[in-house]
Amino acid sequence: MGKKLTLILGGARSGKSSYAQQMVDRPPESVLYVATATAGDEEMAERIAAHQANRPAHWCTLEAPLKVGKAIQDAEPTHWVLVDCITLLANNVLFSLPEPVKEPDYQSAMNGELDELLYAYQCSPAEWVLVSNEVGLGLVPEYPLARLYRDVLGKSNQRLAQAVDTVIFMVAGLPMQVKGPGSHR
Repeated sequence: MGKKLTLILGGARSGKSSYAQQMVDRPPESVLYVATATAGDEEMAERIAAHQANRPAHWCTLEAPLKVGKAIQDAEPTHWVLVDCITLLANNVLFSLPEPVKEPDYQSAMNGELDELLYAYQCSPAEWVLVSNEVGLGLVPEYPLARLYRDVLGKSNQRLAQAVDTVIFMVAGLPMQVKGPGSHR
């Protein structure tokens, strides 16, 4: 059957991370948890601490806010790689760019991150799970930079959805498979 690449999408607090963790928690198989979050303020620090507390202690954690694919390639091989999340990676890419941010520059930088990530997957023997927010279901952001972020993340999610074997959409903690074996696309 071979290895598999899965993308889990959903809104904020839809249960994406919890579901992803359940998918990969198969002792004695090893897990590399790739955290893209950075603690920019106290609230985010609290969220990161809560995520850390919910992870099994035997998992290896890799903090990689940028250059995620390269960081994974440099890590010890594991059975599973869980990247949580593409949403924050897109945020980190955006804020690494000089202002004013232009859409082609942002899209190019994000595509570079996705290229490296997908290349790392191809080189890896592990099964991978990627987590990302579905940002196209909410209100149109009020500010141009927020709209730019939403647009680039949305395009990135579309690109990943085309590249992966399985896409799961989380709604109120319930998984719906929208791509993969048994789905009706």
